[in-house]
Amino acid sequence: MAIHADLGRAEWASTPATVAHIAALAGMPLTVVRRAAGDLVDRWIQRFENAKRRYEALETYNLIGPWSSASLRFCQSEMKAAVIGPAVARMFPGERIISVLGLRRDESHNRSAIPVAKADHRHAKAGNRQGTIMSLWHPLADWTAGDVFRAHQLLGIPLHEAYTEWGSTRLSCRYCIFASLHDLQASTAAPPNGEIYRELVGIEARSTFPFQPTRWLADVAPHLLGRALHSDIVRAKADQAERRRIEAAMPAGLRYVAGWPPRLPTRPEAEDIAAARRPILARHRLEDRYSSVTTILDRFSELMAIGARKRAA
Repeated sequence: MAIHADLGRAEWASTPATVAHIAALAGMPLTVVRRAAGDLVDRWIQRFENAKRRYEALETYNLIGPWSSASLRFCQSEMKAAVIGPAVARMFPGERIISVLGLRRDESHNRSAIPVAKADHRHAKAGNRQGTIMSLWHPLADWTAGDVFRAHQLLGIPLHEAYTEWGSTRLSCRYCIFASLHDLQASTAAPPNGEIYRELVGIEARSTFPFQPTRWLADVAPHLLGRALHSDIVRAKADQAERRRIEAAMPAGLRYVAGWPPRLPTRPEAEDIAAARRPILARHRLEDRYSSVTTILDRFSELMAIGARKRAA
């Protein structure tokens, strides 16, 4: 069987039909699953709302942005693996389930050491009551991109329009945090992708965080932005620079580490923290609940006590 995790607005509009067509050509029944709590764009919006709440509550030292990252790949983990795995386990309890994935070692450094096959205990623990056994198989582990395109040609497997119509070098979401400038530009050239482009740029503007660490999505196709959104981005870039300057000047000895906070700040450090947080809280219309040395020290004491209880549990 074939199974596809639909990422909603983040997907090219033609992706669902392309997936269904290829499954039909292969003579395989297709199941489509989705994250119940919303699509990938919803996840980015949710992440920033959570980040603002945590920053307001002084649960984080720096404000955290909305986007996925190399270490937090929501699309692959929460939106795909964490949806497909449980769905398949529910569909075939007590069976041996082999998930066939097209991962290749030459795709990235992180994938360079993937095994051809391995056990997968994420959604069917070893020795579970139902006797379900799950494993992963990567039959294309040693293939190159050229091998893949040749197979498409030889076997008559249709390519997605991202390749055939818009010149992308790789199919992913419409806008991927790992995409090259070329592929981002290819996506913006497709008219159906314009609306989601502006929605993502709007998130950049509201959050003051660029879509990629070194690139604002707004700069990829500024001609697609209206005057108001362009003005919002200009302000967001200035606010980002100010936020980074402020956060860089905060006491270095209190930066995030596992088990944060590591210690109580001194009174001068508490003054610096309160002063640094004030403009960032105001920019995002958040309540300044820890605005004095006393409230900062009390909050750090509270957080350290919470952490101690968790470690002792």
